[in-house]
Amino acid sequence: MSVMTDHSAEISGQLIQIPQTIAAQRTFFKSNLTKDVEFRIEQLKKLRKAIVTNEKAIFEALDKDLKKSKFESYGTEIGIVLAELDKLIQNLKKWARPKKVKTSIFHFKASSYIYKDPYGVVLIVAPWNYPFQLLMLPLVGAIAAGNCVVLKPSEMAPATAKVMTDIIEGVFDERYVAVFNGGVETSTGLLKERYDYIFFTGSTFVGKIVYQAAAKHLTPVTLELGGKSPCIVDKDIHLDYTAKRIVWGKLVNVGQTCIAPDYIYIHRDVKDALITRMKEVIQEFYGKDPQKSKDYGRIINEKHFKRLTNLMQAGEIIHGGNTDYEDKYISPTFIEGVNPDDPVMQEEIFGPILPIMVYDDIDDVINFINDREKPLALYIFSKNEKMIDKVLTETSSGGASINDTLMHIGNDHLPFGGVGESGIGAYHGEFSFETFSHHKGVMNKSLALDMPIRYAPYKTSLSILKQLMKRM
Repeated sequence: MSVMTDHSAEISGQLIQIPQTIAAQRTFFKSNLTKDVEFRIEQLKKLRKAIVTNEKAIFEALDKDLKKSKFESYGTEIGIVLAELDKLIQNLKKWARPKKVKTSIFHFKASSYIYKDPYGVVLIVAPWNYPFQLLMLPLVGAIAAGNCVVLKPSEMAPATAKVMTDIIEGVFDERYVAVFNGGVETSTGLLKERYDYIFFTGSTFVGKIVYQAAAKHLTPVTLELGGKSPCIVDKDIHLDYTAKRIVWGKLVNVGQTCIAPDYIYIHRDVKDALITRMKEVIQEFYGKDPQKSKDYGRIINEKHFKRLTNLMQAGEIIHGGNTDYEDKYISPTFIEGVNPDDPVMQEEIFGPILPIMVYDDIDDVINFINDREKPLALYIFSKNEKMIDKVLTETSSGGASINDTLMHIGNDHLPFGGVGESGIGAYHGEFSFETFSHHKGVMNKSLALDMPIRYAPYKTSLSILKQLMKRM
């Protein structure tokens, strides 16, 4: 039998298994076991233990898929997931309790509550750029909220997908949490089924496909997408910190980050000084030859490598521009003289390429941003509070960092999510629990008395009714 036939048989068998697994999960959910908060906490603890036990294997997988250093792998993947687990384990009992809310005098005598119900069977589809974090973080939230879960890791990070599959299958019964690996055929098969919630992280293009599939069943979704996140540098800055934080935010995971600065607008007065310092910072971080640095990763595959090298054809390269196809290496690259219609300014870059533009009037930058789709993140470097407030007030973005890049995603007291084409919904920390929970409003009315005013035939005057309803 040929390899192609073997592959086809494997995919065919998996596609048959998908509806069977979902049916089994619906049956398991109806047992009400996942609604038990103690059960949920126990599952989170088991997952945490398994991640710690398999830390070495996770490190090796991330190195194989993306050549991530151990420091970066822990800081941007493993550590974030463990911190989220600790937060949910510690706070879940409090968050899961019905919350008592006010009841107006109009409803006398009654009490009102908000119950946090799990949706049921949840589908989570993860991308390749942070393959561990972006599968595990939503999984943790879904488990904490009491759901059963179907997982789809990215096939483009196969080593990490394999480790995660081993972890999941070693901890959970597939009637509770199941993993389906594969490419487009698997994703298409999964999206044919009905779920109670879908959580997708990836490109806007694929996000629209997921949204269309969800709409067929009116399934609620969270879409964590991307876009072109702008970085604005005012003339009144701390030059050294600004240079370091922009270079760091752009080159973590070699730019393959959905909230990486996608292009930079620098005030004319500081442009030359900042670019000079940023070039120096790159050498300080990665040495004279970043290809030899253990801290500088690689492009995920040949397809994205070719896409990025094509984007480098626009404008003038003023730093970097070195590539190695066999190694999937692209050096940190600055480009000037780009036009808004150039491909590098039309699509999310997702690589170590940074277009640089100059401005004199902040209104021009604000108009440029507002003429385009709303970004997932926005960055402002300035000591001028009025300027910062003006940009935040007059633009819209999923989130923002002032005088830093990426770091708002690391505060689990903040929601992380997009707006418009950069996404729908948000998560992290308590927001993850909230995202995977349906907020059910419940009113408990007393049987001690009754208010005859509401019953026909209506004898109370309309003016009295209006006065009463003002107190609702």
